[in-house]
Amino acid sequence: MKIGFIGMGIMGSRMAGNILRNQQDREIIIFNRTQDKATSLINNGALWADSPKALGKQVDILFTMLSNPEAVTNVALGENGFLDTLAPDTLWVDCSTVHPSFSRKMAQETGNKQVRFLDAPVAGSKNQAENAKLVFFVGGDRADVKTCQSLFEIMGSKFVHVGGHGMGTSMKLAINLLLGTSMAGFAEGMVLGQALGISQEMLFNVLLGGPVVAPFVSTKKEKLEREDYDVEFPLRWMQKDLHMVATAANEVGVAIPVTSSVKEVYRLAMQQGLGQEDFSAIYSFLKEGTGN
Repeated sequence: MKIGFIGMGIMGSRMAGNILRNQQDREIIIFNRTQDKATSLINNGALWADSPKALGKQVDILFTMLSNPEAVTNVALGENGFLDTLAPDTLWVDCSTVHPSFSRKMAQETGNKQVRFLDAPVAGSKNQAENAKLVFFVGGDRADVKTCQSLFEIMGSKFVHVGGHGMGTSMKLAINLLLGTSMAGFAEGMVLGQALGISQEMLFNVLLGGPVVAPFVSTKKEKLEREDYDVEFPLRWMQKDLHMVATAANEVGVAIPVTSSVKEVYRLAMQQGLGQEDFSAIYSFLKEGTGN
C-alpha cells in the first residue's frame, strides 16, 4: 500500500513520521510547499513528490494536514492539484481544520471523480502528534473509516466516527470553540485575581486544583508561569479556527456572542505580534493590557 501525506507542519510532519516508523508493507510519499520541512522524513525513508499532482498518481490513501480551506483547495484543485490524478477508489483523508460546508464540498468534488473522502480533523497538538496520542473525529462512510482504522491507530490513541461527511469537522469546531474560550477565560481569571492581590502561585493551586477549569489548562501551567510560550498550537491557528467556528455558526443561523468576543481578543493579540506563539500567550496579552 502506498500512503501519501501533504503538509509537513507542526502536526503533519509528526503524523507522517509515525506512519513512517510503523510502515510495515507501506510506502509513504510526501509533499510540502517548502521541501526543507520534509528533510528529516526523507532522510528516514519517506519518498518525495515534486507536486501534489505527482503524488496523487502514486497513492492508495492520501492524507492532508493543512492550515486552512484555501491551502486545501490549492493542493487538491489548483493547477498542480492532486484530485485529477487520483485513481478511482483512492481514499483522501483531510485532517485539516476547516468548516463543515467545505468538507461536504470536497466530498462532492471527490464523488464526481469516484474518489472516496473522509474529513478527519484531530484533537491534540504537537506533543500528542509526536507521541501518537491524537484523537480523530471522522466524517464519512463507515467502510472508508474501516479502511483507515489501522492508520488512525498508528497516529492516535482514539478515533470517533461522528457521522457523514462534514460531521468530523463539525465536532472539531465545537471542541476548538471550548478550547479557545476556556483558555481565554482562565487567562482573564488569572489576570483579575492578581490585580485583586492574589498571588500567581495561589491562583494556580486553587484554580487548577478545583473542578471548574478544563483539564488541558493544567498542561499550560509551565508556559504561563514562565511566560515562555514555546509553540504547540499557534495563537494564529486558534484565531483562524474561531473564525471557522463563526463561519459555520453563521451558515446555520446560530448566534455565538461569547465566542465572537473571544475571537476578537485573539485577533488583537495577533496584532501585538503573538500570532506565532502558543495560543496560551493570550495570558500575556491580557496581563499586559492591565499594566501588570
